[in-house]
Amino acid sequence: MFDVIYLCFAAIAWTLVGYKAVAWFRDRGNADLGLACVMTGGVATVFLFSAPSLYRAFDQLLGVANLAMVFLCSAVVVFALGAQVLLLRWAAGEGADTRARARVRARWTVAAVAALWAVAVTGFAVGRPDTVEHPRDFSTAYTGSPGVMLFLGLYLAIFGASLAALGTLCPRYAARLGTSWLARGLRVLSAGCWLGLLYCACKLTGFALSWAGHPAPWLSNGVAPLSASVAAILVLAGFALPAVGPRAAAWRRLRRLTPLWRLVTAQAPEVTMDGARRPFADLEWRANRQMAEIRDIQRGIRRHVESDALDIAWERARPVVPDERQLAAVAEATALRRGLENRAVGHVPAHGADSVVVTRSGASAQLAAEYEHLALVADVYHSPLIDTVLTELRQRSTVSRD
Repeated sequence: MFDVIYLCFAAIAWTLVGYKAVAWFRDRGNADLGLACVMTGGVATVFLFSAPSLYRAFDQLLGVANLAMVFLCSAVVVFALGAQVLLLRWAAGEGADTRARARVRARWTVAAVAALWAVAVTGFAVGRPDTVEHPRDFSTAYTGSPGVMLFLGLYLAIFGASLAALGTLCPRYAARLGTSWLARGLRVLSAGCWLGLLYCACKLTGFALSWAGHPAPWLSNGVAPLSASVAAILVLAGFALPAVGPRAAAWRRLRRLTPLWRLVTAQAPEVTMDGARRPFADLEWRANRQMAEIRDIQRGIRRHVESDALDIAWERARPVVPDERQLAAVAEATALRRGLENRAVGHVPAHGADSVVVTRSGASAQLAAEYEHLALVADVYHSPLIDTVLTELRQRSTVSRD
């Protein structure tokens, strides 16, 4: 069971690494993106070597028992080191001088952590007394070995210090970014860091209890790995949200806008862009395109809509639609259907509407709110209430012609 769980998470993590690597290769100057790619790779490696079968197979291949633990912990240290460098970059601020000083501090940090980790690996090599594999109880199996305890102590110190610093700074940085997906990702990443500190605390408490003669394997081998796994999932989610979130939102917009877009562009195909559709990955571009083409059609049919059509729609809908957003959507859907209907038969009223758009995007409105409004227009487009208003408009038009 553990093999399946950890390998599934490893596959997801390496997929995310590949996605971020492609983005980084396209934007080589974005050092933060490169660090995020390296840190994600560290988490993915941890999941990979946490699978007991792969752990044992790796050791058998190289002929050194528990060597996989060194690679697993080294991957965690890579994550921690990436976090330290990222923190130095974030704290540097603007200006060439401060950036240069941050680069110098980053080099010293890398050198210091590398030296500490070399000492830790040496402790592992000296203190590992047997050839028994311990993929799930390594820390409790060697509590009496000073060399292994040095290895694990330095590992927890490096990891814990990085988690505490990153968990503290991420919310502060997210507060500057408002409600963006990057801000959400940073907050989730922070939660993963704090949960990772619980893992460190469980391990240290387990060591202390073992030395005191009261071993607690349930804490070191049960609670600690569980908290670490959940923390790693949160960290991955934090890295993934800035990329996945906007695409998920764009997919939801597409799902709601596409029926309306197909209806109106079928009657006005001249506004659609030429060329083949872009690939599935470019969902945001497609959502922007659909909204722009719907708005183009609305601008083109203004003269086919009676100047009082929106007012009539508001008056008839207000008694049965108490919600203002829904009411605005009903009025706009009515004007859109009326304009397309009149355009199809070539009817141009004596007094056309100045606009058939109830809300506008711009400085006073967020783009997300504009999408939501058009999605509501799509939802009510075939409402019986709109059919009733259109019937009244047709009757009025017939009378005025006569």
